[in-house]
Amino acid sequence: MALEIEVERRRKTVKPLNARIARLREESVQTEVWVCAERARLLTEFYKSGEAQGLPVPIQRALAFKYLMERVSLPLEEGQLIVGLRGTGPKRVPTYPEICVHSLADLEILHTREKMPYRVDEETKRLYAEEIIPYWRGQSLRDLIFKSLPPEWHAAYEAGVWTEFMEQRAPGHTAGGERVFQKGLLDIKAEIAEVLKSLDPADPEYEEKRAELQAMDIVADALLIYASRYAQKLEEMAQAETDPKRKEELEEMARICRWVPAHAPRTFWEALQHYWFIHVGITYETNPWDSFSPGRIDQHLYPFYKRDLEEGRLTRERAKELLQAFWLKFNNQPAVPKVGVTAEESFTYNDFSKLNLGGLKPDGSDGVNELSYLILEVLEEMRTLQPNTAVLISNRTPDRFLLRALEVVAPGFGEPPLFNFDGVVVKMLRQGKTLEDARTAGVSGCVETGAFGKECYILTGYLNLPKILEITLHNGVDPRTGKKVGIETGDPR
Repeated sequence: MALEIEVERRRKTVKPLNARIARLREESVQTEVWVCAERARLLTEFYKSGEAQGLPVPIQRALAFKYLMERVSLPLEEGQLIVGLRGTGPKRVPTYPEICVHSLADLEILHTREKMPYRVDEETKRLYAEEIIPYWRGQSLRDLIFKSLPPEWHAAYEAGVWTEFMEQRAPGHTAGGERVFQKGLLDIKAEIAEVLKSLDPADPEYEEKRAELQAMDIVADALLIYASRYAQKLEEMAQAETDPKRKEELEEMARICRWVPAHAPRTFWEALQHYWFIHVGITYETNPWDSFSPGRIDQHLYPFYKRDLEEGRLTRERAKELLQAFWLKFNNQPAVPKVGVTAEESFTYNDFSKLNLGGLKPDGSDGVNELSYLILEVLEEMRTLQPNTAVLISNRTPDRFLLRALEVVAPGFGEPPLFNFDGVVVKMLRQGKTLEDARTAGVSGCVETGAFGKECYILTGYLNLPKILEITLHNGVDPRTGKKVGIETGDPR
């Protein structure tokens, strides 16, 4: 009875949403998670074609990404205001066989595990058995890494001394920063062209640098193609739409997709869509689980929000609805499923994209603004697994903001977590960051600190300290297998 009362109390703390967002949220929460084979199929198709053969690796990968952006599905949840999704629909999760290829046993574990399963249909299993596994086995990055490591390493890995380093993912975390919101891809292409012109053919690294820059240019073109495809789809949907209000929305969404990500965003809605195209592109090209984060989202978006309010293009309620729609895009992109032992043990759909609020500005002043409070309100009302948030508390944070964050977390939802931002700044300074860069830092993943837009994270693995103790107490022998995997430490008695 006490539990029922508590559940009812917490239910009543959830504030009502408007009809559109309530329906989209319900669909998102109730949708099952499925493995989507579209990306794996297209990527395998591209590499099998031989188009990339003999080219530098960065250009191979860039052309593969372009191939994807020209062909992937263009799902759009009914009534959504932000477009773009990784996969064929909400919670349809792609795989990345070039990084690590799932075995049929992995797929079965994912499909049948009791907690947080990833459903796998028969067509996906067939595709993996007949095309994906035969092509990528021995060629994936994971396989190539494992081939290069000595027997001692394999013995320790198989004993469980550590698990899951960069075998299943790519760098990410804090790679996104304010620059994402300040430039369009055409601006970046112009910068690439200037740097290409400045390269010195006598430089021993000339060919490598040129290939990397050319690959960047191709990737920018690829994402522009993806946005253009969505713009065309939205224009066609608008022509067929009979509801005048939705027709107007679709026309505006198409116009936005014709502007961003090609150009820097000018409005709040454009800024949200611009970022989301970048997010989808990055998470489609490779797997940064966990995670790719927009960083200090309230500070990045505030200039657009403030200007739109002042110029009459936006109301606070409309901004909240756009943020709620943006929120659900994260929730509709679950984490990529793991392989091997981590497929059995890693029970989460969370991709750990963190939206950081508060903290400080680069000049050391308080980073809280009106949008910080609005995003807390969105978090309070949405209560979805994703995105994650982080409230950064400094000695300059207003008491009002701290108290508002505590009100949101009080009912027991577990969000937002609060972090000592002054401690984050000190840590960044110890790592050699400038004071300005340290103040742009925040938290990401589960949980690390870094300077957004200034670095990325490379996971070195999860060290199993109890296993090391167990091996040490057994004279360097793994008692589970009887194999010697450590140094002889003698009888501990």
